[in-house]
Amino acid sequence: MDVKISPAKSGTPYGVLFGVIMVLEFVIMYVIGMKSLVNSSFGIIVNLANYLVLPVLFIFLGCNQYKKNINNGFISLSECLKTGVSITVLAALIYAAFNVIFNLIFPDFVNEMLDITKSEMIAKNPQMTAKELEMGLGMVKKFMNPFIVFPVTLVMYALIGLIYSLIIGAIVKNDKP
Repeated sequence: MDVKISPAKSGTPYGVLFGVIMVLEFVIMYVIGMKSLVNSSFGIIVNLANYLVLPVLFIFLGCNQYKKNINNGFISLSECLKTGVSITVLAALIYAAFNVIFNLIFPDFVNEMLDITKSEMIAKNPQMTAKELEMGLGMVKKFMNPFIVFPVTLVMYALIGLIYSLIIGAIVKNDKP
């Protein structure tokens, strides 16, 4: 009996690896010190990796793996979408869960990030009033809430996965005749 592996299931190892890499990046940034990353080239590189390079790489690898090893050299656009979105959502799930747990274990981290944000806001706009500063920090603090971070991360990476999967799917698709 021939067992068919779904495109979403075939992307699982790539999603897990992508999520673990993002967690390791976060841990490295935390150890280095978040303050040193603000407006630095390392911070820019990490953001480019997490939002551009790694998603494209893992979606491409996942789609090609499904095409070559599972589906006999064929992959449709919808299969690319299923593979890519599953990869990015799984990675986001791992990263968001880690982030929530990390913030529960280290509650001072949120205050540290708020201090960094406050000094950056003041440096960029010295004429900012105390009320404007407080309002801006209030918004930042809301987005550090685990009940906001978790779903926003999932939705953001699902959209990233959808967009990149469409692009990669248009390139690698090979429909069955």
